[in-house]
Amino acid sequence: MAERDPGARPERMLRRLVPWPLDVRARVLATVLTLTAIGMATTGTITLLAEQSQYRQHVDGTLEADIKEFRALAAARTQSDGTPITDVRSLMRTALQRQLASQGESFLALIGRKELYPPERTFELERLRPVMDAARATDPEAQVRIQEVNTTLGPVRFAVVPARVVGDPQVGLFVVGLQLRPGQQQILANARLYALVSGGCLGLVGVVGWLVAGRLLRPLRLLRDAARHISHSDLSLRIPVTGHDDVTELTRTVNEMLDRLQSAFETQQAFLDDAGHELRTPLTIVRGHLELLDGSDPREVGDVKALLLDELDRMGRLVDDLLVLAKARRPDFVRLAPLDLDRLVDEIADKALALGPRRWTVDGRPGLCIVADAQRLTQAVLQLADNAVRHTGPGDEIGIGAALDDDAQVRLWVRDTGCGVRTEDAHRIFERFGRASTGRGDDGSGLGLAIVSAIAAAHGGRVSLDSVLGQGATFTLVLPTRTLPVAEPSGPPDPDPGPFDGTLPPGPATRAGSVTSSSTSPLTAVPEVGP
Repeated sequence: MAERDPGARPERMLRRLVPWPLDVRARVLATVLTLTAIGMATTGTITLLAEQSQYRQHVDGTLEADIKEFRALAAARTQSDGTPITDVRSLMRTALQRQLASQGESFLALIGRKELYPPERTFELERLRPVMDAARATDPEAQVRIQEVNTTLGPVRFAVVPARVVGDPQVGLFVVGLQLRPGQQQILANARLYALVSGGCLGLVGVVGWLVAGRLLRPLRLLRDAARHISHSDLSLRIPVTGHDDVTELTRTVNEMLDRLQSAFETQQAFLDDAGHELRTPLTIVRGHLELLDGSDPREVGDVKALLLDELDRMGRLVDDLLVLAKARRPDFVRLAPLDLDRLVDEIADKALALGPRRWTVDGRPGLCIVADAQRLTQAVLQLADNAVRHTGPGDEIGIGAALDDDAQVRLWVRDTGCGVRTEDAHRIFERFGRASTGRGDDGSGLGLAIVSAIAAAHGGRVSLDSVLGQGATFTLVLPTRTLPVAEPSGPPDPDPGPFDGTLPPGPATRAGSVTSSSTSPLTAVPEVGP
């Protein structure tokens, strides 16, 4: 038997109560209005009950004050003119004359079958049969208590106070009553006013809540629309960021995720496009020579073998370069660690000796430590050095150096005295497969300077070019100075150091007669410190 979802039943009940679909905005607003209405209704009910209770206490207090005043008069036994009270009739007349009836209050005195009335009263108490029947049935010896009866004038609370006077055998009944309807009507009027104000406030809450909920949920709607429009070929759509709340933070997070997805997609697409474009030619060459190969001719087999191996080597270098560029946007592309820049310059200059017979010089050593990836910087500078070798002759000079400029930026350069670069080619040569139209054009893959630019960007820097056609060129890595975070591990060495690292003989740090120091530098070098 299949297990039942415990949440299915409440969902079915909700669908029965609300058959039409509601979006998040409507559900949030409905919840807020429902809770607000319940709160207002609860507050109004409690307030109404409290007012009714307070009103009854006020009525009872008024009746008790009248009873107390009557008993004080009976105990004093003195009329208004100062003469003593000698009978019940005089007591009742004096009491009725002294009482001032408030709104909805009335007095009455009963002596046997006779009734006495005050000069002024708000309603005729004797016309209310339930009150009169209860008053005449009062036991003179019973304790005085407050009673309530329903009459034609509404509910009436009253009290009957028996009284005797020494020397008079008659028993008098002093009756005081208060109508509850005027006070109850006022309470109901207040309740209606509260309900009216609550309804207006509820409507105002609904309008404001609808606008606020729409404002808060707008990023979610934009996120929904963005998700609908984003496709595998277009990840450029972003959600506008406004505000500083949690939903806005979610918007920023989604935009950052889209940035990462777009970067990964563009990197993958660029890798596929570049690989498909650049590998097609060598594959065509290999296939064509294999199809035309005469296996019976040893000499032709040897030539074709050498050609195919050369093409395969070129394909391998091309794939390595493409992989480096594909990894350039990964957070672990560079492994930051403290680095002695003087030692790095000397090691790079020593490794560059194997690139070609040139006059290699070290232009400057800044005498400082930086935070950078030594292997990636070595890869970038050797790439620039290899590029300089391919565009210079045996008698030309190539200088490698480093310095700290006036903006506290580290500059690491490679200069040559070759043919230089045209101004219109200065930006093109840093693009993938970009080559100069003339001058420094070669048969390379066109990825070397793109790799150098990617390594500089990964360090938060850039690559600059200073060249005069026919007088050489200087390629400079401009890197910001930074400190290594305490909690950031340096990590293991990068398993993919690049096309030069490991392929050239490392050699000693310096070789007598092969690397010379020179004060010539395209920058103002910091005075050399250390050996």
